[in-house]
Amino acid sequence: MESSTTIRNMMAVNKIVVPTYQRAYSWETPVENSTRKTHTDVFLSDLDEYQKSKPSTPYYFGHFLFEEKDDSLFHVIDGQQRLTTIAIYMSALFAKLKTIRELSEPECDDFDEMVRKGGGTYRFSTVEYDNQLFRDYVINQTKKDKNGLDTESAKRIVRAFDFFTKHLAGKGEPYLTEMIKIIKKATCTTHQVNSESEAIQMFIFQNNRGKKPSDLEIIKAQFMYIIHLRGGDEKESLIAEVKNRFEKIYKTISSIDYKIDEDDVLVYTLRVYLNSLTALGAQETINKNLSFDNPIPFIREFTQALADSFEKLNTFFKDEKSNHAIHSLVSLGGIGIALPFIIKAYSFGLDVNTIGKLCTSLESLILRQRLIGTRAELTSRIDDVFKSFTKVNSSIQPIVDQVELMKTTTDWWWEYWNNSALNQAIQGGLDHSAAKFLLWKYENHLCGLAEKGYGFYRYDTIEFKELEHIAPSTEPKEKPHGYDEYDDEFVSKYLNCLGNYLLASKSHNGSIQNGPFPIKRARYTALEQHREVQKMGENGIWNREVIQKRKEKIIQFVMDNF
Repeated sequence: MESSTTIRNMMAVNKIVVPTYQRAYSWETPVENSTRKTHTDVFLSDLDEYQKSKPSTPYYFGHFLFEEKDDSLFHVIDGQQRLTTIAIYMSALFAKLKTIRELSEPECDDFDEMVRKGGGTYRFSTVEYDNQLFRDYVINQTKKDKNGLDTESAKRIVRAFDFFTKHLAGKGEPYLTEMIKIIKKATCTTHQVNSESEAIQMFIFQNNRGKKPSDLEIIKAQFMYIIHLRGGDEKESLIAEVKNRFEKIYKTISSIDYKIDEDDVLVYTLRVYLNSLTALGAQETINKNLSFDNPIPFIREFTQALADSFEKLNTFFKDEKSNHAIHSLVSLGGIGIALPFIIKAYSFGLDVNTIGKLCTSLESLILRQRLIGTRAELTSRIDDVFKSFTKVNSSIQPIVDQVELMKTTTDWWWEYWNNSALNQAIQGGLDHSAAKFLLWKYENHLCGLAEKGYGFYRYDTIEFKELEHIAPSTEPKEKPHGYDEYDDEFVSKYLNCLGNYLLASKSHNGSIQNGPFPIKRARYTALEQHREVQKMGENGIWNREVIQKRKEKIIQFVMDNF
């Protein structure tokens, strides 16, 4: 493999494989109605911008690092996300061109050399557990449905191919042939080594500059490099063990149907491993352990602990689908302080209902911290109960008791999160995400009180949740409008408070609009809290007295349940 080459030449003479101990496909694809830039979006927009600029120099795809296994087989050590995306995009390009006309002989050669050679030689293979899906859906396009997507990385592969296919749907033959030409002539630099230890050393050196990989990837590389140096007679078995652990870790990451940062899990694992919530600086702490005379036992123990943590969190997020209390905590978000407790609870074999009770208790504390907004440090206040939560003493009751104490105490060290502080914090305007969460909880409360009864509303049942101001933030021009006088007191005290907020979907909120109250009131039909507002404003008036009355109802619910 040449050190400076083109994408076509790099792929034509080699078989490139992502080894299973490497990360699976992790690039995200734009979500409908979202303006957030994603990796595939940037990949595509960069290519389109290059194409429109009519440049005189080839497009550059960056640097790739490989471990050479034999004359034609290379394991990609760095650059697998770009290579996977290139393969997906090329397959979508050729597929679209084939719908317009048959490929020319040179185009058939390009397809053979960059995607799949006739007879079934695949130029690029992703991690083993996603590779059949990759071939069926992307390369061969024999799979048309989205059933059996067992991992998040498989879903990302499918979404990326669909995204590129949709983008290319309206493109004509000149655009398609030009993009194929741009890709195949794009340049890149490569470096290949014959030994795994050298590849790992190169990875560590290369990624200490520019855009860094995750701490988890760096630590994996450090572990394997130290084993190569100091593993002795056990080196081969230890390398195999670490690879197997990380294969399990990355497969688990791909299976977790939740946005979770792998470096955060590294920190959670360290806190469980050291049995301390105050353990900070994962990289620093791990480097310290690696500097010991014999770091091998630590590497073995910690990689197992990491794999166990991801496995327990995977189970936790699966249980979220059916357990109300777990779903509620997950929906709250920002639950990092709870997850070391959760990892321990699953490690101790606690049943899911007990874990649900633990979630409810921790949810109350996290929500109070968010609503009250004190600068007082929470972690150290619950570190003692975390440390005493062990396999031998696995009862959650001390944790629950500690949280309940913090709700009622007036001791200066603990009182930052007590009932008085909470009550004061929710009188006025709230962070919108917290307000939406509280109104979702309130909705389920109202559904439980409704005469007919309703099932439990999951937080994700309401798509694109928004806060509706019953009395609009801006006074309607049409009068009489049914709202109070928009004086300073009404604007500052009543417009932005729980009593004037409603939970609504984006589509429903858009249909309500900011008209007179009687018109808006007639459209409040989707949720039980909407019907509550209908009843409270049945005289067609929504003034400060009614807002205050509803606010007191919601605050009482919050105080009783959190």
